[in-house]
Amino acid sequence: MSQITKDTIIADILNIAPDSGPLFRSIGMNCLGCAMASGETLEQACAAHGVNVDDLLTKLNSYTN
Repeated sequence: MSQITKDTIIADILNIAPDSGPLFRSIGMNCLGCAMASGETLEQACAAHGVNVDDLLTKLNSYTN
């Protein structure tokens, strides 16, 4: 499986870990199908939503193991 990093695009994360959608929505990232999801990195999305990227990375990578 692929490792999710700060530079991974949101849309790619949803392909790598399709069950992670509810996690994104629980922190206010509701527009997972919008244009930004296709070009925004995890780090950029976290900055825009005030989310700690390292904490989210740990949670997201648990979906890939």
